Amino acid sequence: MNTIALYCRRMVHKVSYVLFVSRKFSDYSCDGDSTSNGFQYVEEPLRRLYKYTEFDSHDFKSFGEDHFTPRRHFIENVRMDAGRVIDILRQDGPGYDVKAALNELQLRVSGLLVREVLVRILRNINYENRTKCAKLAYRFFVWSSLQENYRHTANAYHLIMKIFAEAEEYKAMWRLLDEMVEKGYPTTARTFNILICTCGEAGLARRVVERFIKSKTFNFRPFKHSYNAILQVLLAIRQYKLIEWVYQRMLDEGYYPDTLTYNIIMCAKYRLGKLNHFHRLLDEMGRSGFPPDLHTYNILLHVLGKGDKPIAALNLLNHMKEVDYDPTALHFTTLIDGLSRAGNLEACKYFFDEMIRNGCFPDVVCYTVMITSYVVAGELENAQALFDDMIAGGLLPNVFTYNSMIRGLCMAERYDEAYSMLKEMESRGCNPNFLVYSTLVSNLRNGGKLSLARKVIKEMEEKGQHVPIFKGCKR
Repeated sequence: MNTIALYCRRMVHKVSYVLFVSRKFSDYSCDGDSTSNGFQYVEEPLRRLYKYTEFDSHDFKSFGEDHFTPRRHFIENVRMDAGRVIDILRQDGPGYDVKAALNELQLRVSGLLVREVLVRILRNINYENRTKCAKLAYRFFVWSSLQENYRHTANAYHLIMKIFAEAEEYKAMWRLLDEMVEKGYPTTARTFNILICTCGEAGLARRVVERFIKSKTFNFRPFKHSYNAILQVLLAIRQYKLIEWVYQRMLDEGYYPDTLTYNIIMCAKYRLGKLNHFHRLLDEMGRSGFPPDLHTYNILLHVLGKGDKPIAALNLLNHMKEVDYDPTALHFTTLIDGLSRAGNLEACKYFFDEMIRNGCFPDVVCYTVMITSYVVAGELENAQALFDDMIAGGLLPNVFTYNSMIRGLCMAERYDEAYSMLKEMESRGCNPNFLVYSTLVSNLRNGGKLSLARKVIKEMEEKGQHVPIFKGCKR
């Protein structure tokens, strides 16, 4: 088997003659994630390829004035009506007729009202009240479906399915899916996302996939075919083995992969440690006439960076320019992060400078990756200088930037400065999260600064942060 360096050099020479990249892509930025071993810079842009138009599965928010300014008065009335509905639902109990109470309100039921009520219920579900919330949400869902001049949307079904999922009412969730199909609603990638995220065990997840593969109502726009929609969702929830299985089913059914398919499968193969499969797919992609895109190049740069192959990476970046495909901040960030994890700080410095020389200015994520590289290497002064340059250039550090700096200061036993950095980030409007507090408290404890550690823990409690029990730090 060829080494990755030789393989990519061969690929660079080959594609420079036969491939033409015509599509233009926008930049992406990703938050750091210490648990993903740097691969978030490859997977996150792929996950975000498809923007769900109905609602975001991780961010159920009520609508606000800024989004509906021309209809502000109508929105305010809907919000008030939703509050009245919630008040009635809360009174549910023996002898109380919720249906009659809702009818007395004489509401004008609309998609916005149904959405607002269900979102409010969803946002307030917890372990203790989940069964009651699911019951009341469904009762309102059924009542509203019977109102004149109103018909549920697919979005309403998705919201009530999500409520059932949070309440672990799985059978009810599947019945809703059957009802959607019977009533002619399209089952979309969002429907699939809710179900696959809920049925996390491998057996149940495969059952979900099989159902959607066979479904004749699965709406998979804007994907080329339903398999790509399924693969993209599976990538988002890191179901790599299931991705392999779906891909084989796809081939068995006579569907051919495109660039998106190849990118997702290569990500899965790399994650599973199957580099020989990765190489074969890359070769096959070129032979099939599919040019590399933003994500293909990003995957290759990650592999080259983690493999400590800076020369091969430079060749690939030069090839991108030859085919009029200028590397973006994302490409350089991916490469620098990989090289940092491989321990090659000199190469990190070179490509960071090369990035600027090419007129591609680093963003907050790239600065954070580079600062973290210096911290890990014990070069705190260089990290501090880059941190200062970043702020002087008008970029505001994020929680991951501050976490790296606080970690570096603690490693240098400059604990008071680390605590001052915590105060500085707060003054800049960057609220510390659990990761930052944990980093600081753990290092203060290990350094014998128990008084200061207790002070930080007290501040965490005052701000409502979850406070773990650290040895030697009584609260």
